Amino acid sequence: MMVLIVEDDAEIAAFLARGLGAHGHDTSIAHSGEEALEELGKRRFDAMVLDRMLPRLDGMEVLRRMAREVPVLMLSALGTIDDRIEGLDSGADDYLVKPFDVGEVVARLNAIVRRAHGTERADVLRVGDVEIVLTTFRALRGGKALHLNKKEFALLAELMRNADRAVTRRMLIETVWGYSFDPSTNIIESNMSRLRAKLTAHGDPDPIETARGLGYILHSARCSAAG
Repeated sequence: MMVLIVEDDAEIAAFLARGLGAHGHDTSIAHSGEEALEELGKRRFDAMVLDRMLPRLDGMEVLRRMAREVPVLMLSALGTIDDRIEGLDSGADDYLVKPFDVGEVVARLNAIVRRAHGTERADVLRVGDVEIVLTTFRALRGGKALHLNKKEFALLAELMRNADRAVTRRMLIETVWGYSFDPSTNIIESNMSRLRAKLTAHGDPDPIETARGLGYILHSARCSAAG
């Protein structure tokens, strides 16, 4: 895979280039938005890692000015829900908050490139070692079956669709149960507790964080079999 790294911090850019190179990917570095657009005009890239907070021409503007379709993973120190939504709505295929792990960058790049090339089954969601098949209600972690009821399955699916982003209680109530949000209900907590117990039944780390005041976050970096 040929990856364009757009990052004005030379140390971070070099760190990313070394990490991606260790995973067998070729890289080219642009230190500004203007350089990024020039590189995109000169050669073909399979994916781009794009810093949001670039000088002069920032990452959001680069997305708007891109003349060709390239899968984009946006990196940023701005990590609120509104920041992530803005980045994704501007055209980024995925959004990762700094500081980051290179392994997660590689996994996310692989995922957005597969989606762009249509090589992922539309009915399958994968985050790390967690996989679900939407059409058959089949769920696996590390190859082992997860015996989920329909609400637990729907909760997991919604968290996986929004991996590494907070999903609010309101969103879960309205998406999974299909009715207006009732702040007094504990229906989410009880189902979430059972889901987490099943995800960790074989000694795997709990991938779900309870983000107080926000909701729940499924962390892709935690979706790996226990060593």
